Amino acid sequence: MATQDESQEVTMEAEVKLEDTEPLCENAEKVDSDSVSQTEEGNSTTQDSSIINGDNADGEQEMVDLKIIWNKIKYDLKIPLDSSGAKLKEAIHSLTGLPPAMQKVMYKGLLPEDKTLREIKITNGAKVMVVGSTMNDVLAVNTPKEVIQQEVKAEENKKEPLCSQKQHRKVLDKGKPDDIMPAVKGAKERLPTVPLAGMYNKSGGKVRLTFKLEQDQLWIGTKERTEKVPMGSIKNVVTESIEGHDGYHMMAFQLGPTEASQYWVYWVPTQFVDAIKDTVLGKWQYF
Repeated sequence: MATQDESQEVTMEAEVKLEDTEPLCENAEKVDSDSVSQTEEGNSTTQDSSIINGDNADGEQEMVDLKIIWNKIKYDLKIPLDSSGAKLKEAIHSLTGLPPAMQKVMYKGLLPEDKTLREIKITNGAKVMVVGSTMNDVLAVNTPKEVIQQEVKAEENKKEPLCSQKQHRKVLDKGKPDDIMPAVKGAKERLPTVPLAGMYNKSGGKVRLTFKLEQDQLWIGTKERTEKVPMGSIKNVVTESIEGHDGYHMMAFQLGPTEASQYWVYWVPTQFVDAIKDTVLGKWQYF
């Protein structure tokens, strides 16, 4: 009997100990539950942050590839689809150097700056046309006032006969040189075998022309020097009859790319005018 009582006491003690451990388990489960709750809250906070920043879970943005066409040149541009029209202009500026304020961006009409590329339904590979000029282009168009005045004056001079223009009049007013070769009206003769002499140049000095056909050169001689000019370098020959003296012409040899390089000769006998032009410009004629 004593043994049975001891056994009952041991069983009761075991039950008491089990009852004492149950609250510990419940506390552990509560701690685990709290941890899971806190973790879920943390994940929720992180997701909300991503949404606020406009990023997806991986931090990547949807991109779109565009073909930018400006000034007949094509540029490849990759840009986020949620970029605004204003951001697109900034990207175009980086590619072309064209300031955003001077851009007209066209995609199915004028592209609005305040809408995103997604909103205007732009797609991969879309062609975007850009119209505009750089500051350098604008400055180049704004010609200085002095140049404009020179161009206007040159245009007015073209309307006025050459022999009436002031720069030529001061030479022609000296009159026909006494030792000039006689003119033959209505005749066309080949180049003489001797130099054409007795004429005036722009400064009013005497000048002679010698045509060295075997050397393909025109020798322009004055009292001071003789300039040997390759005929192939002469860009043009301009002539006009002298008013009141139909048998004589004034003639210019353009030695450079512009009219400023013209070398003027006055009182050229009319019968040699065509032969001089043809010889210098490469159309030799023998009568």
